[in-house]
Amino acid sequence: MSRSHKLVLLFLAVSIILISALAESNYTVNLTANKFQGNYLVNQSGFALYYFSNDGSASGVSTCYDDCATKWPPFYAQTITVPDSLRNADFASITRTDGSKQTTFKGWPLYFSSRDKAAGDIFGNGREDNLWRIVDPQEQPQLF
Repeated sequence: MSRSHKLVLLFLAVSIILISALAESNYTVNLTANKFQGNYLVNQSGFALYYFSNDGSASGVSTCYDDCATKWPPFYAQTITVPDSLRNADFASITRTDGSKQTTFKGWPLYFSSRDKAAGDIFGNGREDNLWRIVDPQEQPQLF
C-alpha cells in the first residue's frame, strides 16, 4: 500500500472517531456503565443523574428543596436528545414549587449529587439510607 493510501485511511479513521465523539457529546442525556453498578444515566458532561425515593410518594413532584436542593441540585435540560438506547418519550419536565424547571425520567425528577466532582463519579449513590440512587433505565421503579 502506498504512503498516500495509508494517509487517506488514517485520515478516514481519525474522522470517524472524531465524528463519533462529537455525536455523543450532543446528547443532553446519555447512558454509561460502571462495572460495579451497571448502566446509569448521565448528562452531556458525563455527570450521574439521580432520583430521590421520597419523590415516588409525591407522584413525580419534587420533594427536595432548600438544603436538600443544595446537596442534590435539580437537573434541567430544555431540549432532551438521547442515543438510540434511550427513549425521548421517557423524559419530560416539571415546574418546581419555586418556579424553576426540572427534567424527569419516567416521571421521576432528576438530580445531580454535590458529592460528584468529576464525570464518572457516583458518590451520591445509596446515600441517606439508600434514598438516593443513580438512574438505571432498566431498573427504574414505578411511581407509587
